[in-house]
Amino acid sequence: MEQLNNLVKLEFKSIPENVSLARVLVASVGAQLDLTISELEELKVAVSEAVSNAIIHGYGNDPDQTVEMVIHSGADKLIVTVVDHGIGMADVNQALQPSFSTDNDRMGLGFVFMQSFMDKLEVKSEPNMGTSVTMVKNLVFPRES
Repeated sequence: MEQLNNLVKLEFKSIPENVSLARVLVASVGAQLDLTISELEELKVAVSEAVSNAIIHGYGNDPDQTVEMVIHSGADKLIVTVVDHGIGMADVNQALQPSFSTDNDRMGLGFVFMQSFMDKLEVKSEPNMGTSVTMVKNLVFPRES
């Protein structure tokens, strides 16, 4: 059976209510790929963390900003990219460390969850330019006999 490629792009206001919108969208695309319930839940958590980081850390909860999400599904992988054009990070490696957060009220586990639940995580960021988070989930399907 031939696997079709899909590309979905969404741009939304940087408000907390849109985290659930991003979760529903990625779960809908993931469900078309026959991901397990557990894999769908992990995918939703990873996307929630990426979108929340954009809203909270990238934009400082400024509701007048925009978050972009692109989902690409192919025969062997699902790629989700979340982009903000906010304050960015000077040291991505430091931000990727467990328990690191610029907000003392936060646990600093967002990137840890993304790394744990996805097969690949790539974070690109520049101060005052924004951040791009790309997460890859490898798709492994049983071979037809």
